[in-house]
Amino acid sequence: MPLAGIGDIIRDAPLGVGAFNMIQLEHAEAIVAGAETAGVPVVLQISENCVRYHGALAPVALASLALARAAAVPVAVHLDHATDRSLIEEAVGLGLGSVMYDASALDHEANATATAEVARWCHERGVWVEAELGEIGGKDGVHAPGARTRPDEAARYVERTGVDALAVAVGSSHAMTTKDAVLDLGLIAELHAAVPVPLVLHGSSGVPDETIRAAVRHGMKKINIATHLNKAFTAAVRDRLTADTSVVDSRKYLKAGRDAVTREVAHLLGVLAS
Repeated sequence: MPLAGIGDIIRDAPLGVGAFNMIQLEHAEAIVAGAETAGVPVVLQISENCVRYHGALAPVALASLALARAAAVPVAVHLDHATDRSLIEEAVGLGLGSVMYDASALDHEANATATAEVARWCHERGVWVEAELGEIGGKDGVHAPGARTRPDEAARYVERTGVDALAVAVGSSHAMTTKDAVLDLGLIAELHAAVPVPLVLHGSSGVPDETIRAAVRHGMKKINIATHLNKAFTAAVRDRLTADTSVVDSRKYLKAGRDAVTREVAHLLGVLAS
């Protein structure tokens, strides 16, 4: 299947769109397999942290693009949480059609200025751009549940920067290993009414399934999930190795992790479609 554009996937989705982060090839394979099981499009994401782990973008990006092109459902490959503009430029050169430029750690003025410059550069090359307003926190293990994005500021930010989607702070946090995040559904509805581009929920691993459904009903469109898949992968590998301590062939235990992630992706895509 031809490589899908994230803008087309989001536009055509009746409800929420699942966006899942890979770390290893097994994750990417599982994300695509889960989407094929569910029979719906998916966004396969590569974060700046993932690139740092591998030491280079090209190997994971090219492998992900190959998986996307071979998939039986539309798959978009997206660069997630890039703070380095040179990484964005490399990703675009490799063929990724969408990026998230994360300038949320900067003050508001610097964030808006830098994001507008990146958005202009990307749009000149036909690339879709996501940004973040209101630091969601947690990427270094520190939760920031009190962070909130103001609807009026969000609307002005989108108008000034020209971004195609906006990640907003509404109560979720990155790197949560428990599903007890409490979202401000009223704020999501206000943001949806005020902001003319799709809203993105980061830190969705900590959000219960029913709350994810409610967030989508109130206006969230793209739902990012990473840590929850890592938990499933690690638990399955641990169980496989515990069950047979003689295993040394990594294919035997990594397959268990891959299969677990496939099941979780299919389940979560079902949640988003219901």
